[in-house]
Amino acid sequence: MQADKRTRARELAIQALYQLDVQGSELLGDLGLFFTEEESDDFARQLASEWTTQTWENLAQCDEIIEDSTIKWQFTRLAPVDRSILRLAVYQLKFCPDIPPKVVINEAIELAKKFSSSKSSGFVNGVLDAVLKKHVAHD
Repeated sequence: MQADKRTRARELAIQALYQLDVQGSELLGDLGLFFTEEESDDFARQLASEWTTQTWENLAQCDEIIEDSTIKWQFTRLAPVDRSILRLAVYQLKFCPDIPPKVVINEAIELAKKFSSSKSSGFVNGVLDAVLKKHVAHD
């Protein structure tokens, strides 16, 4: 059941990151209300809030990694929902060593299937595979 709550937290986090991307950082103070309105489970809400805040705080580094890993594709041309999915996944790959990379990538692919266009899941998979090879330390 905890896995479902983590998946739900990821869904909420990408929705919040999308809102921040479109509306700007001023929205950060209102995210608690968004999470409360969208989710009744405390664990999922807390995790979504933590992931959203931490991703946004590390946005420049995440965006740089994404830009470096998108071959022949300008970062500014990415659909906002794909950008949000990639930002969360890159944050988790770089800063959440407790989450296996395979889980991060699989969850991002599923988010792309659910929230984006039909071609997005393959694009997200390719970008995150490049991120993993270029930017994530392997032990």
